[in-house]
Amino acid sequence: MGRGHIARPVISIGFSESDPFIMLMDDMLDKKDNTPVGGPHPHAGFETVSLLLDGEIGDEAHKMKSGDFQMMTAGSGVVHTETIDKIAKMRLLQLWLNLPKKDRWATPRLQDLPLEHVPALSENGISIKLYSGSLAGLTSPVQNYSPLIVADITIRAKEKMVLQIPANYNTFLYVIKGNVMAGENKKQLNQDQVGWLDRINETGESDVELTAGEEDLRLVLYAGLPTGDNIVSHGPFIADSSEDIQRLYSEYRQGKMKHISTVPESQRLLL
Repeated sequence: MGRGHIARPVISIGFSESDPFIMLMDDMLDKKDNTPVGGPHPHAGFETVSLLLDGEIGDEAHKMKSGDFQMMTAGSGVVHTETIDKIAKMRLLQLWLNLPKKDRWATPRLQDLPLEHVPALSENGISIKLYSGSLAGLTSPVQNYSPLIVADITIRAKEKMVLQIPANYNTFLYVIKGNVMAGENKKQLNQDQVGWLDRINETGESDVELTAGEEDLRLVLYAGLPTGDNIVSHGPFIADSSEDIQRLYSEYRQGKMKHISTVPESQRLLL
């Protein structure tokens, strides 16, 4: 994205531990001119899960605003364009989510959930915006191949809340503002830090206690059911084997991957 762009990797552990999460990038852009940056690029074999924390991104045909959410199933392979040709300031969290092996080559799909349609609750100094999955009595309309919870949570200074998370999900917290005491051992997480919760390989739910520090807290919670699959990762592609990677590069070079804007209307969901 050129000058004024900071791309910060958030997940720094191996996939065998983070499954189904492949990568999370915290993208910050403070672009001060009209020079075009970005451009078209391919993806295949996984899903991109984008939460725009601040600013705007996109063009008049499709624009994301602060608080909007998008899930793109790259599946069998698509070309995606992210071009910014004007002065812009934004912050975007983009997760790469593994597709279960049986759904690896699913038909590409695009789901858009604008802020005004995000299930939310606000009470007793606690606010939850739920973008995917079910949590705290809320259920998102987003369709999932791989079970996934994404929630933007704010807690007033010194307030406490308890969440129920499926015990067999891999779950982590990313602190956007303030600090939090989390879990039964009251581990402190500060701004820009990540905390992984213990995972229990059984059904049922675990209680997660969160207590805000001396200032208001904002964090994003990601929780997902591990696929248990091994993956091969290379560039913009996730696959089951190196042969798959070679095939994907060949298909892209031959122009066989279509742009995400051309997917059938049945695969474009405005929620």
